Amino acid sequence: MNQAELIAKVSSLSGASRKAVQDVLKSTADVIAAELKEGGEVGLPGLGRINVEVRAARTGRNPRTGEALQIPAKRGPKFHPTQALKDAVNTH
Repeated sequence: MNQAELIAKVSSLSGASRKAVQDVLKSTADVIAAELKEGGEVGLPGLGRINVEVRAARTGRNPRTGEALQIPAKRGPKFHPTQALKDAVNTH
């Protein structure tokens, strides 16, 4: 499902206009990004939580030359689904 399909589906289920749904999704994404940038965690009821995890610096290899190179530490978002979501996905 792409963004347009998600907006249309939520709009039809909620009765809200597509523009209103689009605005809410954009605002939600902005709030989540701002909270993660500050190092916080965001809970999404019924879905899971998103937090920032740090990947340590490490040594990698250039696949073309085989030369060793340093890969710097990075911060990135990580999603942790709830058990209910895992169960819903795995139910046949």
